[in-house]
Amino acid sequence: MTDTAATAIVIVAAGRGSRAGGGEPKQWRRIAGRSVLARAVAAFAQFPRIVVVLHPDDMLRGVAEFGGRVTLVAGGESRTGSVRNALESLAGGDIARVLIHDGARPFVSPAVIARVAAALDHADAAAPALAVTDALWTGAAGRVTGVAERAGLWRAQTPQGFRLDAILAAYRAHPGPAADDVEIARAAGLDVAIVEGEEENIKITWPGDFARAERMLGKAMDIRTGNGFDVHAFTAGDHVTLCGVRLPHEKALLGHSDADVAMHALTDAIYGALAEGDIGRHFPPSDPQWKGAASEIFLAHAAGLARQRGYALSNADVTIICERPKIGPHAIDMARELARITGSGADRISVKATTSERLGFTGREEGIAALATVTLVRA
Repeated sequence: MTDTAATAIVIVAAGRGSRAGGGEPKQWRRIAGRSVLARAVAAFAQFPRIVVVLHPDDMLRGVAEFGGRVTLVAGGESRTGSVRNALESLAGGDIARVLIHDGARPFVSPAVIARVAAALDHADAAAPALAVTDALWTGAAGRVTGVAERAGLWRAQTPQGFRLDAILAAYRAHPGPAADDVEIARAAGLDVAIVEGEEENIKITWPGDFARAERMLGKAMDIRTGNGFDVHAFTAGDHVTLCGVRLPHEKALLGHSDADVAMHALTDAIYGALAEGDIGRHFPPSDPQWKGAASEIFLAHAAGLARQRGYALSNADVTIICERPKIGPHAIDMARELARITGSGADRISVKATTSERLGFTGREEGIAALATVTLVRA
């Protein structure tokens, strides 16, 4: 799973975009009530470090649009200069990888982002692309002058991902402008892996692209909802683990894994939304390798499966039912941990608790129950 804390996102939006028309830079024009740039930034909401590169004249507008949710960097005289400024702002910190994205691509999917990030596990650089399938011509003065070979040609997309130290060194050594980041990476000798892009990952360039974008947003959304419920009994011990957070307690929870009842409920909710059964289908309790396993493994698998199918976690609501331990003081930390594991924003996950008013097995403090509901969205 992608280490979002060690991965920074650079979104380049310092151009003027005059070819798109409309009287203002294309990244600030609105599609269905929301700016192109805001949609691009929202696609990377699960990453805590987002750098947006703006034209110097647009910095105040950027503050108004994003507040403190992103870091704003002034662009250079070219796209190459703008990216270089952003990379320099990340130097010397704890960022190991960077994904560089065009601010004029508002529809990049979680699946494309995940494929680029995963490819960096075995390559210096990676970028999404689509193979060219149409015939290619050369032309002049409105007439066809020849035919070009299309074999081996690809249509490049973003985000383009890199090891930060390698791409920063490449930019520092590059003498002038370039078509994109991959050109600069290859000039420095970096190996660039191609991952599958998507037709929907369009770049707004011409006036007609806005009409196309409006039509794309008009398509029916695929929305999935799933529920999960789990129960674990108490046994001898000195702590319980709930939503990945260890809480001191005079008892422990009994289970084949680490018995994180709340995380199990959330995992089952995601599997349910995907029509993928439950944890037991994917991690059978009869298999000894899962004895005592951290429940993070299960949740990360479910969340990864959702991303692979193009779904984003719109929201998750987890309710823990117990008399003790007290959940309230730890609820925010629990939500943050679930957000980290699922690759979602903490503002999309709620963790809360209730008692059963001393009724039933939870009221008698024989165990803990948990209920979770999730909504997955693919647009």
